[in-house]
Amino acid sequence: MDMRKLRYFSVLAEEKHFGRAAARLSLSQPPLSLAIRQLESEIGAKLFERDSRNVSLTPAGDALQQEAIFLLRRAEESRLLVKAISEGKGGRLRIGFSGSMLYRGLPNIISAFKTASPTTELLLRELNTVEQISAFGRDEIDLGFTFGRAIPEELEGFHYHSEPFVACLPAGHRYASAKRISLTKLENEEFILFTRDVSPDYHQSIVAACLAVGFAPKIRHEVRHWLSVVSFVAQGIGVSLVPASLAKSNVSNVFFVPLSDARLYSETWCVWNPEGSAGVSIRNAIDAARIQSRAMAKHRGARAGR
Repeated sequence: MDMRKLRYFSVLAEEKHFGRAAARLSLSQPPLSLAIRQLESEIGAKLFERDSRNVSLTPAGDALQQEAIFLLRRAEESRLLVKAISEGKGGRLRIGFSGSMLYRGLPNIISAFKTASPTTELLLRELNTVEQISAFGRDEIDLGFTFGRAIPEELEGFHYHSEPFVACLPAGHRYASAKRISLTKLENEEFILFTRDVSPDYHQSIVAACLAVGFAPKIRHEVRHWLSVVSFVAQGIGVSLVPASLAKSNVSNVFFVPLSDARLYSETWCVWNPEGSAGVSIRNAIDAARIQSRAMAKHRGARAGR
């Protein structure tokens, strides 16, 4: 597919106006109209509905817009990769991560990787577990950190980190200053949780833990990021159960209290596509992740022995 025409299409799909799209592309309108007609002819489908005032996407055009975003980004990434190699640099490594990885050693992994691969371009993308698995399938990331009970079938990896869930309570809550809390004490509270589609494993695990001690949690609010969960709790909107590492987020007006009657753990996996082409770069990143994993396990063991 002609990338020039695809770029013209993408800009017109965003602007939905030939004049504005042509201006963005530094073209006059006739060449833009011709390119769109040629693209429609090549694809064999009408991409836009047009009248004297409006331009709108057809269903086929809407489908192509999503693919165009991906194809144009991949083309740009390929250009940058070839340019980096031509300049004597070591290519690139794309890492997918969730925001909570900032408190699970990701900064140390990045630092160690840059030391081992100083000429490799590092690209970070914040994605939840479901999005990371999809990104691997589309060759958009090389390494990721997913949450759940196992490695997805199509990927390889290792168990990176395990940590208990704790109660996340707002300042002023009657159990906020407790040393430990029974999960049953939260039976009548309103819960803030991850949406099921973002992290089905976390959602299911938390609900199951509550059911195991005799109650179904009253889920009133669902969000997409752990830091959003903590921030909602800090505002007094509800309570939650979160991985213990979130205590490092330094959000004010929120307390993290260990659970006394629930064996609920957050499991993190470092994963990659065995068919990927990142080469030495990804091996250096995996080595850095393994070292960080062992360091956290050692620290956790030292704390447990006190």
